[in-house]
Amino acid sequence: MSETHGEPNRLIHESSPYLQQHAYNPVDWYPWGGEAFAEAKKRELPVFLSVGYSACHWCHVMERESFEHPQIAQLMNQWFINVKVDREERPDVDQIYMTAVQLVTGQGGWPMSVFMTPAGEPFFGGTYWPPTSQQGMLGFGEILQRIHDYWTQHREECVGKGREMVEAIDQLQTEQRMKSTLNENLLKNAEQKILEAADWQHGGLGQAPKFPHPVDFKLLLRTWKRFGNEKALEFVCLTLDKMADGGIYDHLGGGFARYATDQRWLVPHFEKMLYDNAQLVPVYLDAYLATKNQKYLNTVKETLIYVMREMTAPQGGFYSTQDADSEGVEGKYYVWTKSEIETLLGEDAEIYCACYDVSEHGNWEGHTILNRPLSEELLIKQLGIEPVELEHILERSRKTLLKHREANRIPPGRDEKILIAWNGMMLSAFAQAIAVIDSDSYRETARTTADFLLSTMRDDQGRLWHSYKDGRCQISGFLDDYACLIEGLTELSLAVQEERYLQAAVELSETMIAQFYDEESAAFLYTPLDHEQLIVRIRDQYDNAIPSGTNLAIHALFKLGQLVDNEKFIAVATAALDTVSGTLLHQPTGMCQALLALDRHLGPTSEFICIVPDKETFTKRFHQLCSQYVPLSTFVVQSEETPAWSLLNAKLQGKSTVEGKVTVYHCTQGRCDEPWVGWDQIEKNLSLLGTGSNRN
Repeated sequence: MSETHGEPNRLIHESSPYLQQHAYNPVDWYPWGGEAFAEAKKRELPVFLSVGYSACHWCHVMERESFEHPQIAQLMNQWFINVKVDREERPDVDQIYMTAVQLVTGQGGWPMSVFMTPAGEPFFGGTYWPPTSQQGMLGFGEILQRIHDYWTQHREECVGKGREMVEAIDQLQTEQRMKSTLNENLLKNAEQKILEAADWQHGGLGQAPKFPHPVDFKLLLRTWKRFGNEKALEFVCLTLDKMADGGIYDHLGGGFARYATDQRWLVPHFEKMLYDNAQLVPVYLDAYLATKNQKYLNTVKETLIYVMREMTAPQGGFYSTQDADSEGVEGKYYVWTKSEIETLLGEDAEIYCACYDVSEHGNWEGHTILNRPLSEELLIKQLGIEPVELEHILERSRKTLLKHREANRIPPGRDEKILIAWNGMMLSAFAQAIAVIDSDSYRETARTTADFLLSTMRDDQGRLWHSYKDGRCQISGFLDDYACLIEGLTELSLAVQEERYLQAAVELSETMIAQFYDEESAAFLYTPLDHEQLIVRIRDQYDNAIPSGTNLAIHALFKLGQLVDNEKFIAVATAALDTVSGTLLHQPTGMCQALLALDRHLGPTSEFICIVPDKETFTKRFHQLCSQYVPLSTFVVQSEETPAWSLLNAKLQGKSTVEGKVTVYHCTQGRCDEPWVGWDQIEKNLSLLGTGSNRN
């Protein structure tokens, strides 16, 4: 990050922490907007677009090497109009130009670097470039010279290339595969494709680098439940075990880093992203419900404690990211030496070091990344220690090291902007955890966040903003903002029994359909109708680190529509799912969120409507109801002491306790079984439903 000396550039007025990090670069940066492109047209200069985000290690490297370099900055200012974009703040811009970079180079990543015409049409691009040529890679200074020369001597070719690129991007947005029938075969095919990419030694998909892919594992748990393929469950558990034991997990503070640079999850790229943790919590929860492995539940608890401690704003809402670097060094905040641990832990150090792979030479660049390579059973046998004693020593040591880390080390930078989509995901994670874990702090955190988002990040017309920072809301909400918040509010309404959240989800769904759904093509678009006109209006089709907005919207509408019996929501979701059905067949690993929606569409879905005699009984019975893995089911608990929800009136009508006892009505596809009366009968029937897969 640049030091604050000299005169700042235009980015000093931006709220994005990433943009402000570049406010004192000698580069004459513009934020994205009309001023930059008007200046480019006036001076007949190409535009250099640099896209990154605050937690990105290589973004910081390119800034230090090139954007703070006086001679390179001089060339940039002389030959180009330079635009800096925070990809988290402008995912629409990022998606368009990342597609261009992938078309040019065959790969993408951040920092993303794009050269384009004054009309915004990209003609060349790449990612990180070193300042000077090295190891077969052109230096950024030489690239600037070549682009300048080519623009000066062959401008029409650059413009023509840019127009061709726009056409190619547009074709990629609108292309559709021949439709496929929406049936179970698509789910079986997806399960097979995921398992073909499985690493059965270390877990995860493929080789290095290794990303978590939570939506893939959520889908495998669903297909295990539907088809009974034990290999699917086995692989999910293998991966979750390896990740929770690996260096990608913060064994002191909780939470997962973005990805591992190696095959065995040891060396993370140390940045922590809200969206990764928001997606991993539900997967570990599902795995816990399916297996009753307490380790998975502990991982959930530790991760949510981390989010509440380090990623939650006082007024409500969750921050976006934590940096990979501390004091300019990647991972410095998280790694240890053996001598440090021995000094801090004293007589506990020997056992702690044996458990967490701590050695004199370390396991990464002379330091140790804490990880658990040995199982607890093997450790107990090797150390000759009782399990309870080992647990006490490790917990005592964890608290000591965490306290020391927080008090004596400079923490990584934190991007404190609040993004609706990521907050919606984390809201859903908290709501799902509330259903399993009785925690007042979870409920308070979730309620406060939902209230903040609904009160502060909606405009006068009830439409969402995308980003909030320093009291300022920025940019109209995108498709995934609506979809994620709708799902989060739906989950929360049931978890805390407040209909106002369900009502808000219904209202936002109406707005989402009006603003983003194109009836003619039966498809969702990523930007709202009145959004700034970019070179193309994109469709967010494929899942990446975050599932696609289209797939999230389909799933959210199915879930909410089935709950409140809204035929319009279900019809839109069905039509949009049919539109992408060919892609579900041919590229299933990029469409797992849509396949989760297909699983729900195919059903059978069911509701467990639990009528309790008084409000005091609610919390206990709700957790007991949610203690089994029955993923296509919705649990609604109503007290006879409170008015029935108007949105669920049709489902609740005529249902009451029998003989004053807790009574459950199990309804599938609109048909209800005989009521289950009394908790003994309810518990027995629930345990039968939660055992194994649907086909067992």
